[in-house]
Amino acid sequence: MPHDFLQPLTGCFACPAGENPTVAMIEAAYRHHDLPWRYINCEVTPDNLAAAVAGARAMGWRGFNCSIPHKVAVVEHLDGLGESAQIIGAVNTIVARDGKLIGENTDGKGFVRALSRTCDPKGMKVVLLGAGGAARAVAVELALAGVAQITVVNRSATRGEAVAQLINEKTPATATYQPWDSTYSIPPETGIVVNVTSIGLYPDVDSTPDIDHDSLRPGMVVADGIPNPPRTKLLQAAEARGCKTADGLGMLVGQGVIGLKYWTGIDVDAEVMRQALNDLGL
Repeated sequence: MPHDFLQPLTGCFACPAGENPTVAMIEAAYRHHDLPWRYINCEVTPDNLAAAVAGARAMGWRGFNCSIPHKVAVVEHLDGLGESAQIIGAVNTIVARDGKLIGENTDGKGFVRALSRTCDPKGMKVVLLGAGGAARAVAVELALAGVAQITVVNRSATRGEAVAQLINEKTPATATYQPWDSTYSIPPETGIVVNVTSIGLYPDVDSTPDIDHDSLRPGMVVADGIPNPPRTKLLQAAEARGCKTADGLGMLVGQGVIGLKYWTGIDVDAEVMRQALNDLGL
């Protein structure tokens, strides 16, 4: 049996790169499925992004992730975009297909995958806290998954209105912008509440988005995009009020499952990836 010492390469380009636990999750999946693939976490500054993508191309990488601050900037270095990546205008997963680098966005897809284990989003009304890049991705994927209406709650009106406009113009759902200038009360008809701000992220673990916790009601699903810590103050408050919850680790794992399917064609074991993240003690 001849040996093959050429390992298929994947990885991540980010700045900073050191705090991203994705490598532990993906390498665990490669090992579990006996794939001789590697995932290399790379610190890539904005002025080196073009060279990094050219290098990945030259070395025959099978794909890579782009994290902050490259998700929009990378688009001009690619050969094409998937449907939702095109609507979102940002990319976090690049896939080598037939000699071309195609940009996909799994930020929202991973979120919807995690959420759909808790509820079916079809026809629901959503409150979206935040309007950054992740919020755009989550809003678009929820809209494509069939939610009826999205209320974008955000401090900056410019960004909030831009996300609402994107949903109204490019997807079947409707959206409105709501200023976040005081403690926000969740409307009672809301089905899903989603935090896509970074409020509550390590090390700021005692912070929670400025919403009235008593407006959370049993039957609502509360999802938090923050992976570290997984049980944020917001999710604890939601559980205490009888809500179902979905945590940021589930979303991270959801992204990994979808990204690995793009790269390897395999449906990987989500539990193996979640366990790898749990073992880090986040």
